[in-house]
Amino acid sequence: MLSTRLILALFLVAQAYDGVFTYAAIHADGLAAEGNVLLGTWMALVGPAPALVGAKLLAASCGILLYMVGFYRGLAYLTAFYAVAAIGPWLFVLQHY
Repeated sequence: MLSTRLILALFLVAQAYDGVFTYAAIHADGLAAEGNVLLGTWMALVGPAPALVGAKLLAASCGILLYMVGFYRGLAYLTAFYAVAAIGPWLFVLQHY
């Protein structure tokens, strides 16, 4: 199994990439590119960059909390889920630009 620190690092990298890819898609297509209604609403209220930074900092903090309480397997599953369900679709969408 992967080192627990590596799992946390991969989770944090996944959050960063998701934020960058989301920002690129928002920049290209506008707020309609964001599928999360809550995040889209915050983007409309405070702007895409501050909303994304806030969302990614919150997600990263939650991942660090999971790591600190020893919920490594759950963090590993979330990291894999993020790679498939968040980063994968952005890679597919952004390759068409």
